Amino acid sequence: MTDDLNLITDIPGLKVGNAHDARLASGVTAVLFDGPNVASGVVRGGAPGGRDIGLLEPEMSVTSLDAVVLSGGSLFGLDAAGGVVSRLREQGVGLRIGGACIPIVSQAIVFDLLNGGDKAWGRMPPYWELGYQAAESAAPGAFPLGTIGGGFGATTATLKGGLGSASAITRSGFRVGAIVIVNAVGSAVVGEGPHFWAAPYERDGEFGGLGLPAQIPAKDLALRIKGQAPPSTTIALVVTDAVLTKAQAKRLAHMADDGLARAIRPTHAPMDGDTVIAVGTLQKPLGDATINLTDIGLTAADCIARAIARGVYEATALPFAGALPAWRDRFGSGERT
Repeated sequence: MTDDLNLITDIPGLKVGNAHDARLASGVTAVLFDGPNVASGVVRGGAPGGRDIGLLEPEMSVTSLDAVVLSGGSLFGLDAAGGVVSRLREQGVGLRIGGACIPIVSQAIVFDLLNGGDKAWGRMPPYWELGYQAAESAAPGAFPLGTIGGGFGATTATLKGGLGSASAITRSGFRVGAIVIVNAVGSAVVGEGPHFWAAPYERDGEFGGLGLPAQIPAKDLALRIKGQAPPSTTIALVVTDAVLTKAQAKRLAHMADDGLARAIRPTHAPMDGDTVIAVGTLQKPLGDATINLTDIGLTAADCIARAIARGVYEATALPFAGALPAWRDRFGSGERT
């Protein structure tokens, strides 16, 4: 685990900001990059939503991102990137073309429109302002998890979802971190809980230290999804301090995406929008590229799995009739003593 935070901000040069509206029951998370980087991504959900995801493909000209936005609000939440872009432009951050400053921001969204919050926002959805606030508040160091930012209104099949993060250092010394909004159509826990599917990857009791049950009966492997499988999504950003090419960042995103399947059952469903963006901050050369990139990819997948479990473990329930319970509502602290 990197340093003491166990958060994506353990990677130098990152800032994270969160903003949400409790009445709306939705919000925005913005991750800002202080320096040049190389980014790519993968989309494996059947119903994705995003902004400037296409520029992440290896054949596209732009390589570096100024920010990544992870937002609630489904299609309406795409306005959040506009707020982030405006804040960055005020600060003079962006691609320079002549006298123009153009911040490069990619975004992925989750569907949280049916969680009980007041979505009657009138003529203008609130996400532009929430994006601006998230970018304005972005800072290095610690930030809260659970019902916060883009994870404020997130849910899973059986429990409240939320914002999660985790970090690690590979055997060869590369730093890796992940940040995730857990809004899955499936479940992050075995059966009715309390055990997390991600238990084999847990470190230092970060989501209760319960491990896996001694046996997993067939009924706990049965399909568990939200109602009639409405649009859902788990979206993630993974960052490493490695020097990557765009093709290597794409491979990292592919490997990191495995973390979704380690922590949620099922994933990549027809109405999921599962999206993973991968960024290298160009601070440490790969050396043996094949071995080190494989190690980074494995670690990134583990970090995503752990971040998913942490997002559920740290969440608090929404205060609406019929809202899903939080993990802690059902199982207390759940920690093994």
